[in-house]
Amino acid sequence: AMRHLPYFCRGEVVKGFGRGSKELGIPTANFSEQVVESFPSDIPTGIYYGWACVGNGDVHKMVLSIGWNPFYKNTKKSVETHIIHTFKEDFYGEILSIAIIGYIRPEKNFDSLDALILAIQEDIEEAKRQLDLPEHLKLKEDNFFHLPGGKIVNN
Repeated sequence: AMRHLPYFCRGEVVKGFGRGSKELGIPTANFSEQVVESFPSDIPTGIYYGWACVGNGDVHKMVLSIGWNPFYKNTKKSVETHIIHTFKEDFYGEILSIAIIGYIRPEKNFDSLDALILAIQEDIEEAKRQLDLPEHLKLKEDNFFHLPGGKIVNN
């Protein structure tokens, strides 16, 4: 997984399956199929951590899932970003810029929704720990996150 990292990507936020916020209480920003298809085909599925920025807003810690979401039996690969920050409103249609820095674990199925939620919460804690390390903090300031002429999103 590491030879592709850090991996920088940007794309428009589209409506996903609508279950991150509703079922899991963990909202995610979803990329369009075109953006998902632009990822390296050999990047392993699983859970990653890194930095995310909406529009020209602040850069926040994030956890990212790349894959098929076995619990939900997706038929299409998805890339879902959970930004570790509380936004006041949805940002569909905004440009999301992400830097994927590290790998947490492979994708797996869960026996229950509660087990899935617990695993995601553990992933979030692991991401926070990793992103506080000096070698990861420096990527937060990367010029990639400054969109030329982009508008500031109030977050």
